[in-house]
Amino acid sequence: MTPLRLVFLGTPAFAVPTLAALVDSAHDVLAVYAQPPRPAGRGQREQPSPVQAFAEARHLPVRTPRTLRAADAQRDFDALGADAAVVAAYGLILPQPVLDTPRLGCFNVHASLLPRWRGAAPIQRALLAGDAETGVTIMQVDAGLDTGPILMQEAVPITATTTAAELHDTLAALGARMMIEALQAVAAGRLSPRPQPAAGATYAAKLQRDEGRLDWSRPAQDLERAVRALNPWPGTWFEHGGERVRVLAATLATLDREAGSVPPGTVIDDRLTVACGAGGLRCLRLQRPGRAPLETEAFLRGYPLPPGSRLH
Repeated sequence: MTPLRLVFLGTPAFAVPTLAALVDSAHDVLAVYAQPPRPAGRGQREQPSPVQAFAEARHLPVRTPRTLRAADAQRDFDALGADAAVVAAYGLILPQPVLDTPRLGCFNVHASLLPRWRGAAPIQRALLAGDAETGVTIMQVDAGLDTGPILMQEAVPITATTTAAELHDTLAALGARMMIEALQAVAAGRLSPRPQPAAGATYAAKLQRDEGRLDWSRPAQDLERAVRALNPWPGTWFEHGGERVRVLAATLATLDREAGSVPPGTVIDDRLTVACGAGGLRCLRLQRPGRAPLETEAFLRGYPLPPGSRLH
């Protein structure tokens, strides 16, 4: 294998396995780009991103420009003399002068089977939509949003119990392995990009905080998917007694005819099964503000929600 001179661009935890695989390979990581540190936690102190923290721990040069559109940032990127750039959830669009700089091009790890779920939240959108599978695409970056030609794809099944956290870790590990394979094949001239299909493109819009509110008028199936898709962030929740209660795990419940006639949001038994627009949702694990997560039985001992309670 011919070692390549690489620049890595990524920010969140999803990107760390790919960077780690590159560092542990024969390739030379010249520099790591990540988005700038941001305020986090109760003190709102600036915290480095997972990629920046990993890179600094490995003593890699780290750059955190707020944009790559500035002429000086582009000159700095060009001066690295990279053979290729590897991108994984960087969060900034690469302008054309940056795309044109590496000799072999810029290659992206994307957590979906493109062209389905282009955009910022492909893992969560696949779960919310009830997709039977998703996967990883290694693509050559172009000026569009996840529109570049495909180098490699592998599918991963989505089961009835798959959570966003599980899928995140599975796809992050898969993407790291696939990127190493793709770089080796590209360097050897054994892999040619193919255009994305024109049909089937969907957009995975960025998650919004208010998407986590459980709207009990919706079918229970939709809410159960939301619980699996939106934890840990933005989290799924309902309001009761002036508190916002997070639902961390839930399952579908079959309602008898009498229970199915009560208003959505009504607790119908002592196991915290809640009537929905269609069917019922049984809450399995919950958390009050400032408290530890609890299984339902323990939660109800400290926060009773008897049958007939209305959740909002």
